[in-house]
Amino acid sequence: MYRISELAEKVGLSRSTLLYYEKQGLLHGTRQDNGYRLYSEKDAQRLHLLQQLQAGGLTLKECKACLDSKVEREVLKSRLQQLEQDIAQKQQARDLLAALLGEGSLRPWHQLTDKLAPDVHLDWLKQQGFNEQQALHLKWLSKDMNEHDQYMADFMRVFQRLERWGPGCDADTLKALSTLPTAPTQIIDIGCGKGFSTRLLARHTQAQIVAVDNEQSALDELGERLAEQELDTRITLSCASMTDLPFAPASFDCIWSEAAAYIMGVEQALTQWRKLLTDRGYMIVSDLVWLTDSPSQEAIAFWAGEYPDMQTIEKRLGQMRQAGFDVMDHFTLSEQAWHDYYQPLKARVAEIKASMPNSSAIADMEQEITIYERYLGEFGYQMFVLRKGA
Repeated sequence: MYRISELAEKVGLSRSTLLYYEKQGLLHGTRQDNGYRLYSEKDAQRLHLLQQLQAGGLTLKECKACLDSKVEREVLKSRLQQLEQDIAQKQQARDLLAALLGEGSLRPWHQLTDKLAPDVHLDWLKQQGFNEQQALHLKWLSKDMNEHDQYMADFMRVFQRLERWGPGCDADTLKALSTLPTAPTQIIDIGCGKGFSTRLLARHTQAQIVAVDNEQSALDELGERLAEQELDTRITLSCASMTDLPFAPASFDCIWSEAAAYIMGVEQALTQWRKLLTDRGYMIVSDLVWLTDSPSQEAIAFWAGEYPDMQTIEKRLGQMRQAGFDVMDHFTLSEQAWHDYYQPLKARVAEIKASMPNSSAIADMEQEITIYERYLGEFGYQMFVLRKGA
């Protein structure tokens, strides 16, 4: 026989726990005349069985039912399901911690976090030591901070040799320009890249133009082209972030941005950039949109990872009006705009793929080309011609 303190030591529990078990009817000691409780070897074994049942995730109430009567299978099934859910959650936690330590892919986590909390995600990336340009590239391109440097090296190896860094063509740019009722005199081209639209605007207007991009190498190449074509006298190059443009309010009567506003978020771009416009100034911006209400599942899955904020035309138009713009015109970019971007990209990827067999950047580009070839028409770039409302 055991006194309660002896039993507690034998089974590895506290005296207060045993008293609580007795109160709940899980343990039944024999009180002696002197007031002490005594417990048998069978009581000790009952406690060992109780501990084993608890290790299976059963509550004390469920343990008592199992000890006192036949086990209810439905109770066990319920506990097993809960345990499997707990294990899955802990596995996810383990995978995330391992990925943060560089022992696995962070892509799913970055994509989900960017979808749920894009602004906070960007701020967090900066806190990890990435500057804004790197953070934006990570957010939209590499999507894995542990592989970012290699990814961007591979990415730039492809794109440095390409003229266009996004879908577009001269005819679509000039079509948008032709919709403006008056010729602009002060234009800012935001996210200009290598400056296709910048050079067209310079040749077809007399405006002073500021071309902005955060990639200095692209601006350097643009500067060389402008000098060759004697267009540099009216164009100022500015290496700056589109999220923090160093210009005073009402500095421009026209904002131009092709295939770039998504980087900071279209709604945010509309709100922030609007301040740079003079009264009744114009904003021409293109954005990737859904052109159908029932796109293919493969296309949906791809763009959910690449552009979570992708919307229908009507949704974007509503956001633009809500931001204080009048919609003057909008149209879908031509197939030529896509051809001019993707055919050189496809050729360049094929050219260097063999020398980069394990490149995540190359794999991503190939997947994007496949989606373009299969589903263009379900999605497309839309050019929006807006005027700042009163």
